[in-house]
Amino acid sequence: MARAWFTPLVTVLAVGCAAAGARPASSAAPAAATNTVSSRTTTASARADATWADSVLATLSVRQKVAQMVWVWTLGDYTAADAPGYAAIEKQIVDLELGGIIVSVGGPMDIATKVNALQRAAKLPLLVGADLETGAAFRARGGWFLPNAIELGGATSFPYQMGIGATRDPKLAYEMGRVTAEEGRAMGIHMAFAPVLDVNNNPKNPVISARSFGEDAALVSEMGAALVRGIQENGMLATGKHFPGHGDTEQNSHLELSRVNVSRARLDSVELRPFQAAIDAGLRGMMTFHGDLPALDTTRTAATLSRAVMTDLLKREMRFSGLLVTDALDMNGVLGGLTMGEATIRAVEAGNDVLLMPTDAKVSIQAVVDAVAKGRLTEARLDESVRKLLVAKHEFGLHANRFIDVEAVRSKVGTVRNQAPAREAAAKAITLVRDSLSLVPFKMARQAKVVSITVSSRVDLAAGRAFDSELRSAYPGLLSLTLTPEVVAEATAGAAAGNAGGYRITPDPTILPASVENALAIARGADLVLVSSYIGAATNTASMVPTKGLPELLNGLRSANTPVVLVSFNNPYLQLGLPLTEAHLIAWSPWTASQRAAARALLGRAPITGKLPITLPGVATFGAGLSR
Repeated sequence: MARAWFTPLVTVLAVGCAAAGARPASSAAPAAATNTVSSRTTTASARADATWADSVLATLSVRQKVAQMVWVWTLGDYTAADAPGYAAIEKQIVDLELGGIIVSVGGPMDIATKVNALQRAAKLPLLVGADLETGAAFRARGGWFLPNAIELGGATSFPYQMGIGATRDPKLAYEMGRVTAEEGRAMGIHMAFAPVLDVNNNPKNPVISARSFGEDAALVSEMGAALVRGIQENGMLATGKHFPGHGDTEQNSHLELSRVNVSRARLDSVELRPFQAAIDAGLRGMMTFHGDLPALDTTRTAATLSRAVMTDLLKREMRFSGLLVTDALDMNGVLGGLTMGEATIRAVEAGNDVLLMPTDAKVSIQAVVDAVAKGRLTEARLDESVRKLLVAKHEFGLHANRFIDVEAVRSKVGTVRNQAPAREAAAKAITLVRDSLSLVPFKMARQAKVVSITVSSRVDLAAGRAFDSELRSAYPGLLSLTLTPEVVAEATAGAAAGNAGGYRITPDPTILPASVENALAIARGADLVLVSSYIGAATNTASMVPTKGLPELLNGLRSANTPVVLVSFNNPYLQLGLPLTEAHLIAWSPWTASQRAAARALLGRAPITGKLPITLPGVATFGAGLSR
């Protein structure tokens, strides 16, 4: 376990970040200043943090203070120094004097190199955040080389959090946090936008789904607190999301204002419990929910923009005093009919410290500056947030050295040591929901006709590769085919990521009838057919209806009296709305480790011990799971 560094900020800094945990060693680049944090006492550290923060704060203009609160989006890809896309981000950071960035997908080395370059350009050191919900590989998987389909390697991938819930093992949740922090920090990331603390008690939720630990508040609380400790005791800030709870909704907040219409008593007993448990465990960051909760605010306002939710409830009642981060401000759920400037002002009024991904950073900054000039906001309100951000920068040692050692990335990211708990989690998560004919583990002869049908999007190059490879080692004659639902995706990101059209609904994926007929022809006479789906909740998903054409495929196989094993690698609620199959297995993640774990479990090469962290209405109850 790493040396503790997230120290409680004592009365010398009453407005600082709350917490307990660990204080980070500086990831020094060669020739960097020596980190001396370990030689200081807790009180001395807090005083030094406060002194530096206040000294810097005193030099900032109102505009510079607002800019410290604004974080913009950047890819983590390789870009030449003079590439227009990179130059635009660097220009914003330099000209607007921004305080942080949220880094998106790329390779580990590319992310580290780009973060260093942007740190070099910044006047004050940047805080860097990233969505690391399944480990650092959630953003740093590295990609594929085409047309050869060679996987380029990357950081460590754990199953989705619901898979960790299926293991019922908080030690694995802690390990997931440890690995996330170690690898993320090696790439220059300071703040993980994880864990997801939403209680996913609505199977129709189109955006949270497997990102949650499950539907039970106690389970989510236990696993969430363990993941928080794993992240923060190993040198990174954890960020719980999406407060006060995005689980019981059927709307995607990227696309529209979501709504959780339950009583305050229900919120207290279910939705708020994991957040309180995480706060009690020392959680340093919180991300907001772009949703309407009438029990907390009757004005039909997104919780992100509600002072009643973010200040009165979160900060005063629940005693959270860490960094409050808006979910992306380019999402339709928060914008609605508001201008970017007005949404930004309301976010500050509500109590947010970080204004994440506005559609136009310059417009957002100017709006808040004008609000201060007109008396709508006070400079003291800005100071409250900026001081916390500056304290965090000093805690990370960024005042002395803002760079990371790129040469050290390979010794910390994707290592054998870190892959081991990820593989263990993938194996323990495998859940056998149904097996009416006792097909699992497979007992067919080596020469049996086995067909593996993969249902995945056209761009998911990894879908089925590891799964079929492992199956083929037992059944050399395995027939593999992929059905690609026809989908016209207008966009996969919002305006802050450069998409002028903003978030748009992706049409429901559809397997064409001719493709279904072709698959049935290939499967004719098979001893066993595996149908594996890699399609699930996503940014632009409006509903969780089954892929069109999939019911027809399963009915066709049933008519031919062909035994079917349905495997879900993404949507855990896949069986709902589909004809029941002879066997149903959930792997909780489309990544390579989970594909291999699922195949090994089906072949009897590994035990099956996972238990459902959700209810599948009409199919299986919470806690169900066959052991093999």
